[in-house]
Amino acid sequence: MADKGPWRVGVVGYGRLGQSLVSRLLAQGPELGLELVFVWNRDPGRMAGSVPPSLQLQKLAALGERHPDLVVEVAHPKIIHESGAQILRHANLLSLRVTMATHPDGFRLEGPLAAAHSTGPRTVLYEGPVRGLCPFAPRNSNTMAAAALAAPSLGFDGVTGVLVADLSLTDMHVVDVELSGHPGPRGRSFAVHTHRENPAEPGAVTGSATVTAFWRSLLACCQLPSRPGIHLC
Repeated sequence: MADKGPWRVGVVGYGRLGQSLVSRLLAQGPELGLELVFVWNRDPGRMAGSVPPSLQLQKLAALGERHPDLVVEVAHPKIIHESGAQILRHANLLSLRVTMATHPDGFRLEGPLAAAHSTGPRTVLYEGPVRGLCPFAPRNSNTMAAAALAAPSLGFDGVTGVLVADLSLTDMHVVDVELSGHPGPRGRSFAVHTHRENPAEPGAVTGSATVTAFWRSLLACCQLPSRPGIHLC
């Protein structure tokens, strides 16, 4: 984070939670690579004497002028209902790309992808919106679908999925997740890149760590309040 400059954070709401967050951001933010760029509250007078005047945002509609990377909402639910869409326009993901690579024998492809063949040591079988991949690789696109659900502002049409056949990956599935935010005032964007190697038996569609992950998810779901519906863990 430090290489790309501090992560610019705005706080909407200055009640008990907001005050605690602002206090910590002012005291510890710089050493953690976080910069408080604004605080907004329905009653501006509540910020007097505790929030530096330069950080007090008088109109929530002007938050874009502060170029936040992250906006933390700790106000009345009415605020996010009224201004949530506007907040997301200024502090949101710009791109999210998920690449899944394994040996060709580890794929279970359908439709037009079923006829795809490797043309070399490493072949890109698909690159495009996740929506177009899931129907033809339902057992090899779980991470991509989860990413699309986790980033609703991009969704299945905005998240890029890449499926790669790699002859060298005989005993593992490799997933790379790359995301970036909108450029800040200096033209730099917050970015994260994760690389995951999941051991797998030759030709297996399910990695060994996936079994444990499903079990942990089941246990986590059991801790949730009992209610109908689909739970994503």
